[in-house]
Amino acid sequence: MNDATFAAAAPEFPSTADVLARAAAHAPGLWSPDVVFVRGEGARLFDADGRRYLDGMAGIAVASVGHGNARLADAIAAQARRLIVCPQNLGNDVRTAFVDKLFEHLPAPLSRVFLANSGAEVNEAALKWSRVATGRRRVVAAKRGFAGRTLGALAMTWEVKYREPFEPLSVPVDFVRYDDLDELDAAVGDDTAMIWLEPVQGEGGVHPASAAYLRRARELADERGALLAFDEIQCGVGRTGRFLASEHAGVVPDLVTLAKGLAGGVPIGALAMTDAVAAAMPAGGHGTTFGGNPLAAAAGLAVLEEIEARDLMAHAERMGRRFREGIEALGSPRVREVRGLGLMLGVELKEKAAPVIAALRDEGLLLINAGASVIRFVPPLVIGEDEVDEALAAFGRVLRR
Repeated sequence: MNDATFAAAAPEFPSTADVLARAAAHAPGLWSPDVVFVRGEGARLFDADGRRYLDGMAGIAVASVGHGNARLADAIAAQARRLIVCPQNLGNDVRTAFVDKLFEHLPAPLSRVFLANSGAEVNEAALKWSRVATGRRRVVAAKRGFAGRTLGALAMTWEVKYREPFEPLSVPVDFVRYDDLDELDAAVGDDTAMIWLEPVQGEGGVHPASAAYLRRARELADERGALLAFDEIQCGVGRTGRFLASEHAGVVPDLVTLAKGLAGGVPIGALAMTDAVAAAMPAGGHGTTFGGNPLAAAAGLAVLEEIEARDLMAHAERMGRRFREGIEALGSPRVREVRGLGLMLGVELKEKAAPVIAALRDEGLLLINAGASVIRFVPPLVIGEDEVDEALAAFGRVLRR
C-alpha cells in the first residue's frame, strides 16, 4: 500500500482523539501520548490520520529489521500456528535453532544462555548469577548508566529520579565516573561481585567507552576475582556495526545481556555467559515462565537471519557514518558534539533537546532524547541512504530556525 492509498484508507482506523481518550481511561498515568500509530513499513510509521513519519527511534532501538518485515512477520505467523508455549524445562526445535544461531555471533568463551522476556529481567538474572558465582554482593557500575527499573536493576541505574523514591535498595553499588580508569581501579575490591558497564551508554547520553577502559575492566575483573558484565541491551545485535559493541575493543565479558532489537519487537531477553558462570547456579535457582517461548525464539531466529542475509551490521556502520558526517557538515552552532557508533548516535545540543525533538516531529522525523540536551538517533537498521538524507534535511531545517 503506498502513502496515498494509506491516507485514503485511514478512516478505517479509529480517530486519534477516540483512541487516546479510551486509552487514558485505563492508563497508569506514566505517559501522555498525543499521536496514535497504526502501521509501519521499514523505517516508516503511519499514524491514525494517515500521516507518514521517518522513524529515528525504532521503539527505542527495538525495531531492528524495520516495521512490517516480511521474514519476521512470516516466522511469527507460522510459529503461532505451530506452537506458542513450551517452557525451558522441555525441549523445543525453534528455540534450539535460535540459540545455535545466536552463538554463531557471540564470541567464546560465552557459551551458555538464559532466555527471558526483557532487558530488565536478564539484568536481574545477571545480578543473581554474579552473586552465586563469586559469593560476593557488591557491584561497580557507571555514573550515567541505565540498567532498568525493576528493583535490582534499578540499583545499578545512576539517575537519582529513578532510584530515590524506592530507596533503600538491596543491591550495594559503587558508582564510578564512566571511562575513568583510575576511579574504576579504586572501586573494584575483594568484595566486588561484578563490574557492570554499557559499552555504549544509551539513556545516559550515547557515550561510547574507550577501548582502553573496557580492556582495563577485563584486567581488573580477572585480577580481583570479579565478573565482568556488559549491558548490550541497546547497543548490541548489530546496532554499532558489530554484533556486540564490545567487539570494537576486542573485549569479551563473563556475562552479556541482550534484548530490544534481538527479536525485532517481540519481547525477549538473553543473558549469555561462560560455562563457569552458568554452572554456579544450582538447579532451580532461577527460572521464567515465558522466557524462551517458541514465538519469541522464532522471531529472534528470523531477526538474526535477516541481519545476515542483508548484511545489516555493515549497513549500520555505513548509514551511521553517513548520518554523523551529515550532521557535522551542517556546522550548526547549536550542536556541541555528535558521538556514537554505527546507528547509535547522540547529538548533544547547547540547549534543551525537547523543543528540537518536537519540531523534528512536526517535520515528520521521530526521535527521542538521551538526557536533557542529547537527541538520540537509533533507527531501524534497514534505514536507507535516501532516508538518512531526509533525516539530515529535517535536522538542518530545524537547526536553522
